[in-house]
Amino acid sequence: MIGENPSGLTRRRVLGGGLAIAGAVAATSLLDAGGAQAAAPAPGAALRTAGAAYPTRMVRAAQTLVYPQSWSVRPFPLTSVTLGQSVFTRALNQHLVLYRAYSVDKVLAVFRRNAGLPTNGATPPGGWEEFGPNPDLQRWGPREYVRGQNTAGAGGCLRGHYGGHFLSGISMAYASTGEVALLNKVNAIVDGLEECRAALAAQEYQGAPRYSHPGFLSAYGEWQFSALEEFAPYGEIWAPYYTLHKILAGLLDAHALAGSTKALALAEGIGHWVYSRLSKCTSAQLARMWGSYIAGEYGGMNEVLVELYWRSNDAAKSEFLDAAHLFTLHTLVDACAAGTDTLNGKHANQHIPQFPGYIKLAAQTGDDHFLDASKGFYDMVVPGRSYAHGGTGEGELWGPANTVAGDIGPRNAESCAAYNMLKVASYLFFNEQDPKYMDYFERTVLNHILGGRRNQESTSGPENLYMFPVQPGARKEYGNGNIGTCCGGTGLESHVKYQEGIYFRSADQSELYVNLYIASTLEWEETGLVLEQVSSYPEGETSTFTVKTAPSGPLTVHLRIPGWSSGAEVQVNGAPAGVDAVPGTYARISRAWAAGDTITVRIPLTVRVEAAIDRPDIQALMYGPVVLTATSSSTSYLKVSLADRLDLSGDVTRGISKTAANVFTIGSQSYEPAYNGRDVAYHMYFQRNEPSVTFAGQDAGVANPKRSNKTLLDEVWERAPFADRSAFLGAVGEVSAAYVAAGLLTARNRQRILLAAGRAPIDGGN
Repeated sequence: MIGENPSGLTRRRVLGGGLAIAGAVAATSLLDAGGAQAAAPAPGAALRTAGAAYPTRMVRAAQTLVYPQSWSVRPFPLTSVTLGQSVFTRALNQHLVLYRAYSVDKVLAVFRRNAGLPTNGATPPGGWEEFGPNPDLQRWGPREYVRGQNTAGAGGCLRGHYGGHFLSGISMAYASTGEVALLNKVNAIVDGLEECRAALAAQEYQGAPRYSHPGFLSAYGEWQFSALEEFAPYGEIWAPYYTLHKILAGLLDAHALAGSTKALALAEGIGHWVYSRLSKCTSAQLARMWGSYIAGEYGGMNEVLVELYWRSNDAAKSEFLDAAHLFTLHTLVDACAAGTDTLNGKHANQHIPQFPGYIKLAAQTGDDHFLDASKGFYDMVVPGRSYAHGGTGEGELWGPANTVAGDIGPRNAESCAAYNMLKVASYLFFNEQDPKYMDYFERTVLNHILGGRRNQESTSGPENLYMFPVQPGARKEYGNGNIGTCCGGTGLESHVKYQEGIYFRSADQSELYVNLYIASTLEWEETGLVLEQVSSYPEGETSTFTVKTAPSGPLTVHLRIPGWSSGAEVQVNGAPAGVDAVPGTYARISRAWAAGDTITVRIPLTVRVEAAIDRPDIQALMYGPVVLTATSSSTSYLKVSLADRLDLSGDVTRGISKTAANVFTIGSQSYEPAYNGRDVAYHMYFQRNEPSVTFAGQDAGVANPKRSNKTLLDEVWERAPFADRSAFLGAVGEVSAAYVAAGLLTARNRQRILLAAGRAPIDGGN
């Protein structure tokens, strides 16, 4: 396997100059001296209001959703779940404004220019979705291009990726709302892409077709693909199969969610073209291509090709599955399947999107090697390389295994990586219903994804961050909203599909999994169930589910009890449900349901700390699933003492106040939820600093001793929760005795500690 990044290049270093301004690196240049983004004109009221819409049943009837038989659990269509009022609503509504306003001609501009068609006066979206410095020359076919011929660099060489994301996102928005205007835009984009494909197929070079297959569709010529086969590096080309993946995914979403048969036909043509190229490559050639840094980044090409195989009725559709296999990076798959961690130094989002494809290959072929690799990969990232908000990577690269605090740098947690890790987690759950996957899903979609959408309306871009950094005094990389970047592209999708993980169903339609506590209504067409969830979670503790229309037969409901929780309660029709609500499991209720039945789930929300896996003193503050960030522009770790504020559960309860929207004050420091989309300087991590041993206001007057990177107070409180005061005092006695035995504490100072613990009103609150 070729070294991932021998030159130290990043996506932006290659681009340089003016193009970098389009990305999030330029965030500070787009802010005024006071740190506030220049105000944009507010969109008109009409854009905030849904237009004419088709009935839900009509929207659903036009959809074609396919799942492998091996998946024991499956998602619901976006159309089947409607979001109610929650913390997610603002991002969804802001994003619908963008889709109602955005011009189809802008989406198609790069494709039309490349195909030699009029752009109708439209300019491209901007950023990486640009015409580039050489758009007319870069129509080269594979017979025209000679290695090194592209002297203009990577500018414009990713064009088409953002349009693919836009097609996916607007298809999702239509599926969620049924709005006629959004469907019209989906169809207009697909029609425009077909016009471009036909124009490309008609082009000639030296008396023969310019491109190698009539199914070829791109916003630049075929030359990037042939150059990759000759191992052209990033800089001469960008990541041609990454871009193609986004186009293919957009077409498949237009087919699946908006019923576009023309989109499926376009996707089939692309699939045959891909096979026609890659089937001629040797195994060694493919291995070197997919191992090359960024140039060989192919997104989820394997995933969409398997999906295309499932959807297609083409007589030669076997080519799609064969092509999907050709995107296998065997060295990575084999290592992950064997539990050998080789991720250090690899580009995170170059490799994460491959694993949803491997999971689908396992589903189609029955080859569990792919599934074992995906499970092994997930466990290498979560929790050992995951920050508090679910993000991963520093400077787009992974660091060593089980390193979080040690990998905090200036540019952590690329948004695309979180988007794709959510796919990995949910696809693994479809195979094996381990609650850990949905615990991660909740954390990441709430904090990283929702928090990644700036709380601001826009008619020109997604307002999505690039990096969601975690270092002291960080600011979210919103920049210009990341118009045209990869993270702007995934952001086009993320905020119109929040309902996708709330509920799952068993393949035999007899079981319902409730994964997320988000206000919503589920209409389960196959069973007749209509279920309404009323919830203010995670600002309130209780979610109530009401059966509006009873299912046709008995139904088992699985309710996720988060692994971080304590004391969860479940009731049915106002009485205890008699089920185990054990953290990190699903509480299971089986019965025949009637209209009017209710399920009430209460998950106590408390403030607690989570230490970094590699440094116990570097910690994040959590409120249930919510990451709380300290608002501060200091660039050094805030030193925070919390042991004096803990109760018997180990939660922070003394000297703390909460106001609306999950804003907390502890001492003189304010903390706010990472999900709120505010553009301010913050700290996601702080440094725990307890110089003396103190409990609930009782200071022993003894320095807090330390051993094995933990202090005496750390060791006491890691035993929490305590059943009662006696158990707490017992822990203090045992830990302090161990320190005396190790020569780290005198017997006299131990007595002072025991006296302070005995006097502490530890079972009291504020």
